[in-house]
Amino acid sequence: MDGLTAPAPVIAPVVPSDVPVNLLPPIVLAYIGDAVFEVYVRQRLILEAAIRKPHQLHKAASKRVSAGAQARLLEKWQPLLTEEEADVVRRGRNTKSGQPPKNADPGAYRLATGLECLVGYLYYRGERDRLEQLIGLAFEDDRTNE
Repeated sequence: MDGLTAPAPVIAPVVPSDVPVNLLPPIVLAYIGDAVFEVYVRQRLILEAAIRKPHQLHKAASKRVSAGAQARLLEKWQPLLTEEEADVVRRGRNTKSGQPPKNADPGAYRLATGLECLVGYLYYRGERDRLEQLIGLAFEDDRTNE
């Protein structure tokens, strides 16, 4: 790890005090979840990878944050999710999130939105350990291929 330490939370979650997390619109949870997922992946790459060149870091991160990669990761998560978490994913997957990017499969994009919704939900609830457990699965194949 080259003397780096595990990252502390980048920014503490801040939600409107008059709105419980479970009542936030799924698209809002997915919006923050997208950012949290990206930051987590980038931090993890810097912490664990021998890569230090920005272009290589970007390529490694892109492999994990694309809609397709997130859809595949959600498949790994499914058996591990609580009923409450599965409901959050379902709400996110079924939300109207606009037009998917032209290079994204619409089905994968909806699944990725469900994953991002759950990440946002767990982030706002302060469930850092659970987030790390789930997002860490995006790096599982790296360990088996070493």
